[in-house]
Order: sequence, then C-alpha cells, then structure tokens
Amino acid sequence: MSSPLVARDDSDGALPSRAACCALHDRRRVLAGLLAGAALPGVAAATTIPECKRSSFTKMVSAQQIEQAAGQQYRQMLQQASGKRALGPKEHPQVLRLRYIAQRIIPFTDECNPAAKSWRWEVNLIGSQELNAFCMPGGKIAFYYGILSKLQLDDDEVAAIMGHQISHALLEHARERMGKTTATRLGIELGAALLGLGNAGRMAGDLGGQLLTLRFSRDDESEADRLGMIMAAKAGYDPRAGVTLWRKMMAASKGAPPQFLSTHPSSETRIHDIEALLPRVEPIYAAAAKPTQRFGPPAPKAASSASG
Repeated sequence: MSSPLVARDDSDGALPSRAACCALHDRRRVLAGLLAGAALPGVAAATTIPECKRSSFTKMVSAQQIEQAAGQQYRQMLQQASGKRALGPKEHPQVLRLRYIAQRIIPFTDECNPAAKSWRWEVNLIGSQELNAFCMPGGKIAFYYGILSKLQLDDDEVAAIMGHQISHALLEHARERMGKTTATRLGIELGAALLGLGNAGRMAGDLGGQLLTLRFSRDDESEADRLGMIMAAKAGYDPRAGVTLWRKMMAASKGAPPQFLSTHPSSETRIHDIEALLPRVEPIYAAAAKPTQRFGPPAPKAASSASG
C-alpha cells in the first residue's frame, strides 16, 4: 500500500508537515500529467510502416503487466481445452498449418513493434465450432476449428485472419483500450487525488481479466485490417484473399446486426477498404518470397474436435 499522503496531526490546529505537502503536490502533479498525456492524440511508433501508429493511451498501462495477464489467461484457456480433449496436438494437420503460416509472418512483426522480437509466440488450435481467432498481447495466438472448417479457408485467407489478429497485438489495442479505461477512471477520481496513483495499478490489474472477451472499436478493427494485409503480404500470402474471406464471413453471418449496431465494421465496408488498399499492398506481395508449402482446410464434414 502507498504511504499516507498527509502527516498525522497529533496536535490541535497543527498544519501538515512540509514533506507531506510536497508528497501530496507531487502525486497530484503526476496524476494530472498522466491525464493530460492521455488526452493527446495517438503518436506514431518509430517504424518504417506507416500503419504502425500506436496510441499514447498505451502509456497509461504497463505492457509487462498486460502481457503477464494475457499469458496467464492463455495458459488457463489451454488447460481448459486440454481437459475437454479439445486442444489440437502438435502433429494435427491444422496445427502444423497454423504454425507454418505464423512462422512466415512473425519475422516481420518487429518492423512494426520492436517489442515483438522478445515475445514468446505461441500458436494453438481449439476444438470449437465458433468462428473465432485471436492474438493476445505478447504473441499468444489461437484459432478455433470452426473458422477453418465452416469457412473452408485457404492459406491466404488464414494468413489474412492471422495478420489481422497479430496486428491487434502489434498495435497494442488491448493496452490502449485499458489505458483509456484507466484514464477515464482516474479522471473521475481526480477530485479525490488523495487516493494516490496506486489505484491505477489496481485498475489495470482488474482489467486483465477481460482480455479473452475484449471487443475492439471499429477504428481498431480497421487499423488491424490494414496492417494485417501488409503483414500477410510480406509473408508471401495474397492480400486479395481478404475480399474472399469477408465474402465468406458475410454468407456465414446472415442476420447479424448492421454496422451502426456493432463494434466491428460491416463486411461490405471491410471489402471496400481492402480493395482500396490493394494498390499499395500488391507490390509488397509481388516482391515477397512465397511459401514453399501449401495446406488445405479441414474436410467439410470432419469431426469438430481439434484432436480428431
């Protein structure tokens, strides 16, 4: 716990000590500085890729703290899947496929975020029929069997999804959103600055439990789409696959709410944006070394279990 901000008053009418006043002033100054800094617009990271801009809100929460929380949640998820015999074994054809594609993308990630070079990347397959995939902070990737099987994705489409999810991690969108939440809570408590900055750490810790269910904003999703195309193209996967991917997603998402009711851009919007970016990304793809191995999707009527 943080030390008291004001010295104890043992005499009637005694003023707080000079040291205590200075401590109170310093904490208020730092708190105000954090809030002022959080209000600044996003700033670009030092990178050669223009799409790699990261928000200044990420500075509100420790990257190490977020990555540790993500690692713990990822381990718990794998343990639960393993207990249900729903964790794809390393020799599973789709696990081999996912890890091969990831190994082609990962070497380019530190061009966008230098921290990615030290991440302990992991790629796993979960035996669930959900249309889902994600990359948690620190490079923890998971694909659900359903997205591979139901959409019958080819390698280029898998790379489009993986590039998108990896881009969320590279752009530190989870850290940004938690930083925004922390800034908002600090703003509410600014009038009660005597609570001290220790609260910020507790807030960030509480938010760690939301990593598996975190929903990104439409802007975050669009940023990840653009950077994901570049990551996949650098790895030698056709960026035009984003168009076929989202057409498949449209067909599989009939009855989904319109864009203005969703945090995700509509599939039509994503297809339009992908097509608009193709002139920039296609030369990157043309210059890239192409994969030496190609894999197929699961058989359409294969068992849903990742271990089957």
